[in-house]
Amino acid sequence: MLFHIVEGILGAMLQIPNENYHNSNLSQTGGEVMTILEFTAPPLPYYIASGFEPMRPGRKHPNRRSIGVFDLLVVTSGCLYMGEEDRHYDVTAGHALILRPDCHHYPVQPCLEPTEHYWLHFGTTGAWSAAETLPSQPAGEREEKKYFTMETFPMRLPQFIRLPRPAAVYEPLRQLTELEPESHRSWARWKLQLTFQSVLEQLSGALEAQAAVPGAKVAERAASYLRAHYREAVTAPMLGEALNFHPVYIARCMQQEFGCSPFEYLMHYRLEQAKLKLLQTDLSIARIAEEVGFNQPAYFTSCFTKQEGVTPRMYRKRFSHE
Repeated sequence: MLFHIVEGILGAMLQIPNENYHNSNLSQTGGEVMTILEFTAPPLPYYIASGFEPMRPGRKHPNRRSIGVFDLLVVTSGCLYMGEEDRHYDVTAGHALILRPDCHHYPVQPCLEPTEHYWLHFGTTGAWSAAETLPSQPAGEREEKKYFTMETFPMRLPQFIRLPRPAAVYEPLRQLTELEPESHRSWARWKLQLTFQSVLEQLSGALEAQAAVPGAKVAERAASYLRAHYREAVTAPMLGEALNFHPVYIARCMQQEFGCSPFEYLMHYRLEQAKLKLLQTDLSIARIAEEVGFNQPAYFTSCFTKQEGVTPRMYRKRFSHE
């Protein structure tokens, strides 16, 4: 059950390149730093309107200032020459650009060739911000799960990016355009919002694919494995074999990404699952301990009390009505 990882000794023997352990700035064409738009969700960003616009050579995108909504432009052919404040973007086929609601955006020059693009206006009632690099969670900082409250999460979108799979974005945008004439109907409004979320998912995925570093991917794979197998007696060799990496390297990656070792991550997840079962079932403490991967109820109680400050029985009693 315990991970036998001796990072201090083996770490000196196993040299891991430093580039696996830090993020570098993301760059767009021309060497400029990529801007990341981060939305706090819920509430999720919401769809307003969309369309498909063919443009002849000589036409320009409108010159607008602080329009109050986000304007997503996805070019399918040709090129839009756009500016926002002091930045210029050549938005060619297969690229996406999000114009901010609080900035001045304008055409840098007219289209030089026939150009087609989708446009989509969206907004948010929640908080949002713009940053030049991906925000990172400080090592060792993990939020405790609260089962009866709404939890927020960061939704990150690239302001300007080359889409790795353009067709995967074109298709939901096409569907939105076709649905737009029915937007006065309740069923269509619901479907518009759902389809719009798939567009955001594709944009967020494109950012993650470009931003991810090898160490972070290994840590995420390790976390997924531990969550899927938390009921089992997981060992460091088992984890290493499943991911095809040395256990010491996996431990370093998880320490960098989550601020804890694999065993600490597994223990924390097991106890979180135990808390859920204490609240939602009437199973005995011993049975819950077994179901979340503990062989000895006494050890489970000891670990639970150390993390929560109360015994499993007392934790359950907090929410019981007698």
